[in-house]
Amino acid sequence: MQQFETFDGALLIDKPAGPTSHDVVDAIRRRFGIKKVGHCGTLDPNATGLLIIVLGRGTKLSEKLMSDDKVYEGTIKLGEATHSYDAAGELLSSLPVPPLTVEQLNELAATFVGDLMQTPPMVSAVKKDGVPLYKLARKGIEVPREPRLVHIYHFRFSDYAEPIGRFSIGCTKGTYVRSIAHELGQKVGCGAHLHTLRRTVSGKFDVSGAAPLEAVMTLTLPELERRVIPFLKLAGGGGSLSG
Repeated sequence: MQQFETFDGALLIDKPAGPTSHDVVDAIRRRFGIKKVGHCGTLDPNATGLLIIVLGRGTKLSEKLMSDDKVYEGTIKLGEATHSYDAAGELLSSLPVPPLTVEQLNELAATFVGDLMQTPPMVSAVKKDGVPLYKLARKGIEVPREPRLVHIYHFRFSDYAEPIGRFSIGCTKGTYVRSIAHELGQKVGCGAHLHTLRRTVSGKFDVSGAAPLEAVMTLTLPELERRVIPFLKLAGGGGSLSG
């Protein structure tokens, strides 16, 4: 397809489970012949929800948009710990889940709220000496990781039916929600992993304004253009959950 250069801005995608964030970028680049395409904030393959795709001059704002605060919804499965801290990982342990209520889970969740030093999991894209940690993890290598300061604005469970708890969390960029799920399981004493995850908010953008990837791939160029948030509007400011 002939390259189309007039798109400068952002496209809000509701990512399905399965493709990586980079897969989504490649699919849009190929489908519409746009030379410069990027994304703002990686979602794991099994995660769904808001993925901000930047086009043309919009790619210059990637770092700015990536630094915005995020809100996620999801579920945590208690009693099973995995090596990646999520449902895609290898099972490390399976233990009985003690009797729990939503109120008890929320008491534990409250201990995560505020500033938090978080160590990136080995199964992550963080690099050690230029090599992504997940590549080392595949070889069974574990290396020391530098803890990073993140901030949790809220973390609350809305429902619990053993062994699955449904939650919402608001946090700064770079927060590993699956690490929080893993640590919650340690606090409960039976282990846990992130079962599902959906990003609903990134800065001033909400998933309610996003289009499913499958629908975007069927658009014509004029239809796509109508969905693109213009560069100047995009540059007008990000968003913080702290107000």
